Amino acid sequence: QVHLVESGGGLVQPGGSLRLSCVVSGVPGSIFGIYVMDWYRRGSGKQRELAATVTTDGTTYYADSVKGRFTISRDNAKNTVYLQMNSLKPEDTAVYYCTPRNIGRWGQGTQVTVSS
Repeated sequence: QVHLVESGGGLVQPGGSLRLSCVVSGVPGSIFGIYVMDWYRRGSGKQRELAATVTTDGTTYYADSVKGRFTISRDNAKNTVYLQMNSLKPEDTAVYYCTPRNIGRWGQGTQVTVSS
């Protein structure tokens, strides 16, 4: 059974950086490697937003709100997907979740708070 654990969140000042990690367990690397992986976020009182996607061949997609500041990547040998977040803004404050597309499995999320 697919299990996801996100980590790396925390409190950071505006302009700062964080690197989120998401470890996917319960599947062999050969299966993880064929997952399209998404990072979503949900701010307080806001709808869930797809922030970034990385495909099986490493192609990446970003929401306009994070483009140029966030970088998604994956390490198939470690069954892990990352989200490097730079130049953080208060509006980036949210719980961040990773999920393999169309699998219907979610982790507990990791809280990111951007505040001075």
